[in-house]
Amino acid sequence: LMLLVLGSIITGAATPTEAAAVGALGAGILAWGRGALNWSRAGEVGQSTLQVTAMVFAILIGASLFSLVFRGFGGEEVVTHFFESLPGGVVGATLLVMLVIFLLGFILDFIEITFVVVPIVGPVLLAMGLDPVWLGVMIALNLQTSFLTPPFGFALFYLRGVAPVEVATGAIYRGVVPFIAIQLLVMLLLAVWPSLATWLPEYVAR
Repeated sequence: LMLLVLGSIITGAATPTEAAAVGALGAGILAWGRGALNWSRAGEVGQSTLQVTAMVFAILIGASLFSLVFRGFGGEEVVTHFFESLPGGVVGATLLVMLVIFLLGFILDFIEITFVVVPIVGPVLLAMGLDPVWLGVMIALNLQTSFLTPPFGFALFYLRGVAPVEVATGAIYRGVVPFIAIQLLVMLLLAVWPSLATWLPEYVAR
C-alpha cells in the first residue's frame, strides 16, 4: 500500500491529493481480499469519511474567512514588520514561529494549525527567502515533536487509550523521550543542512 501511494506520487501518475484516493482504493482492495470488507463496513467507512470531510471543510471555510479579514485589516503587514524587527532577521523569525507552533501543538490539532496559523506566518517567512519545501518539512517535524511532548502530547493520549492497563502513564512518558530527542536532532540537522529536505524533491522534479 505504501509503494502504491508513494509510487504514484514519485512517478508522476498522481498528485498527492489524488494519491490519497489511490490509497483508499488500495486499502479497500486489501480489506476485500482479507474478507474484512462488506456493505455494512463500507457504510460505516463512508459515514465516518463524510463526517471528517465536513469537519475539515468547516475549519477550512472558517480559516479562509479569518485570513481574509486578517489581511483586509492589514494584519499581514503588521506580522511582516514584527518579524523584520526581530533580532537575527529570518533566523530569529523562524525560531519564534517554530516555538509558537510547538506550543500551539499542545492545545490544537494539526488541522487548525495548518489552516489558521500557517497561512498567516507562512507567506511572510517565504517572502523573507525561506524554501517552501524546507519550511513545510520543519513545521511537520515540529508538530510531530509537539504531539509527543509530555504532558500535553496528543499522541500520548492516543497511546494511553490503546495501551494495556498495566502500562503506567509515566512509562509512556519516559518511553517517548528518545523519540523526541531524535526528532529534535533531525530538526537541528535540517536547520544546518537544508538540502537534506530539499534535495530529493528537486531531483524528482527534474
